Amino acid sequence: MHVLIIGGGTGGMCLAHGLKKAGVSVAVYERYGSRSDGLYGYRVGIDPTGSRALHDCLPPRLFDTFVATCARDPRRFNVLTQSMRTTATFRLPEAEDAVDAERSVSRSTLRQVLFTGMDDVVHYGKEFIGYDRIPGGRVRADFGDGTSATGDLLVAADGSRSKVREQFLPHARVKDTGITALATKTALTPETRALVPPEALEGISLIFGTKGMMGMLHSMEFKWDADGNPKDPADRALLDDWSGLQFDNTRDYLNLSVWSRHENFPADVTRQRGRELIDTILASTRNWHPGLRRIFELSDPQTAFPLKIATSEPVEPWKTTDITLLGDAIHTMTPGQGVGANTALRDAALLCRQVTAAANGHKPLLQAVGDYEAEMIPYGFRRVADSLGQNGTTAADPLYRPGIGRLALFGARSYFSVTSRVPVLRNRFLDQLSAYRGDA
Repeated sequence: MHVLIIGGGTGGMCLAHGLKKAGVSVAVYERYGSRSDGLYGYRVGIDPTGSRALHDCLPPRLFDTFVATCARDPRRFNVLTQSMRTTATFRLPEAEDAVDAERSVSRSTLRQVLFTGMDDVVHYGKEFIGYDRIPGGRVRADFGDGTSATGDLLVAADGSRSKVREQFLPHARVKDTGITALATKTALTPETRALVPPEALEGISLIFGTKGMMGMLHSMEFKWDADGNPKDPADRALLDDWSGLQFDNTRDYLNLSVWSRHENFPADVTRQRGRELIDTILASTRNWHPGLRRIFELSDPQTAFPLKIATSEPVEPWKTTDITLLGDAIHTMTPGQGVGANTALRDAALLCRQVTAAANGHKPLLQAVGDYEAEMIPYGFRRVADSLGQNGTTAADPLYRPGIGRLALFGARSYFSVTSRVPVLRNRFLDQLSAYRGDA
C-alpha cells in the first residue's frame, strides 16, 4: 500500500510521520521549495487533542524534541479592554500529564520538527494540478512540473484553498466571514515587558475594544536564552542532537493582533505589507492604550501580515473512494479558541490508525477510509460551528453593529468580569474550557 499526501502542513506531516512509523509507504508532495518557505503566522496553540495526536504519530524522541521546543505553558487567560484595564483573569490549571497538555509553539519551529527525518518522504516544489484514476484501482496525482505520482490513497492536506477538494468535492464551499485580521510580532525585551500588565506576560489575553475592534495578545517565552542556549540540561541534550533544526529558533516575543469587519480597514489592506500595514493598524487603534500601540510600533514590519478569515460550509457525507481529506482542506474554521490546527492533528491520528489497520489486513482500505470519514465529518463541522460561535469571529456578531454593539460589548465584558470573580462560575468556565480543548 502506498499513500500520497498533498500538502506538507501540520496535519499532512503528522499523518506522514504516523504512517512511516507504522511501516506504511507514504510520500508528501509540498508545493513550496523548502521547509522554510510558506511560513504564515507565529504561534500555534497545541491543545491536549493535538498533543495526543503528535505523541501517537511522531517517533518518541522527536515528540520529546517537540516538547523541548515549546514555549512556556500559558498560565493565564485574561480579558483586557483597549485601555489595558483587566476585565478578568483566569489562572489556568497546570498540566498533570506530559502528553495531555496545553502547549504554545512557534509555527516555524513546529514546521522544522515535523520535517525532521522526512527527507525520504517529502518532495518539494510539487504544485498539485489534478488527479486521475488509472487501471488497477489506483489514483495518479499530477503536478505542475510535468511529473506525476501513483498510489492507493490520495489524501488532501493542502489547506483551505485545496485543489484536491476543488476537483473531488466541487460543491464544498469556503465562505468569507466578513472579518479581517492583522497580526504582528514584537521582540519580548525589557522595554516591551514593561508595556503590558504582569498577568498578560503569563499567557493569552483577549482584548475587547470599542468601535468593533478586537485584539489578542500572546506572550511567548521559550526554554532557551537570548543566545539560543537551552536553560535546562535535558533540553540541551535533545536540541544538540536534533538534526532537523536548519534555521535559527524564534526568540521570546509578543504576538499582538487586531481584527474587525472588513469595512473598518482600508479596502486594499490585504495587499499591504511592512510599514504600511503597521501604519494601518495604528490608525485603526487610535483610542487604544499607548502601551499596546507602542508594541505595534516596535513590531517587526517584515513579519506583519493581513488575513481575511474564512470558514467552511458543511457538506453532506460523500461516497467513500480512494481520495479523502483532512484539516483545512475539508473543515476550514475561524481562529476561535485555536482549534483548527488541533482538529487537523486529530484527523491525522485517526486516519493513520485506519490506514494502518488496512495495511495490516484488518479491513479493506475503502472501509478504513469510510470509517475515518464517518467520524471526522461530524466532529470537524461541529468544530467549524463552534469556532463561529466565539466572540467576534463573524461580521454578523452584534459586537460590530452600530448601537447594539455597545450593549454587546458591555455584556461580554460583564460576563467575563462576573465569571472570574465568582468561584463557582470561574471553576465551571475553566472546566468547560478544559473539556472543549481536550475533547477527543
